[in-house]
Amino acid sequence: MLRTASLALALFAFWLLLSGHYTVWLVISGLVISILLALAGRKLGFADEEGHPIDRLFSGLIYWPWLAREIVKSSISVTRIILDPKLPISPQLFHTKVSARTSIGVATYANSITLTPGTITVGVDREHDRFLVHALTKAGADDVEAGDMDRRVRRFEGRAE
Repeated sequence: MLRTASLALALFAFWLLLSGHYTVWLVISGLVISILLALAGRKLGFADEEGHPIDRLFSGLIYWPWLAREIVKSSISVTRIILDPKLPISPQLFHTKVSARTSIGVATYANSITLTPGTITVGVDREHDRFLVHALTKAGADDVEAGDMDRRVRRFEGRAE
């Protein structure tokens, strides 16, 4: 029930943010609609741990700024490679270990690799706990294989192993 209430609150906050109109009628209507949508989400199954992972919010507040910093650093690196007349690339296709156990963790890790310029998750093999990753350079491949992002995603999942 707490997850449903937090979903209703999140939907209402989003509605207030986008609405821009704050008359009594519209605010109450937005609140009622948000509650009804959250209850429908609970009944239809998308207000579950995977669809509304509110328990990952605080760990996300630590992970997301780190990811944003990595995206900026990688963007600068890829820009330098593209602007270099010699175009010093060394494309790599490799498998990397995945420590994430939850669907949220696996999706977060795969998307984090893909969001980082110069790397992309090409395939997910849950059976063998690995991703197939393409990297633009050997350094990019080495960064993924070093496992820092994997460890941070594990912490994001709530596992400090």
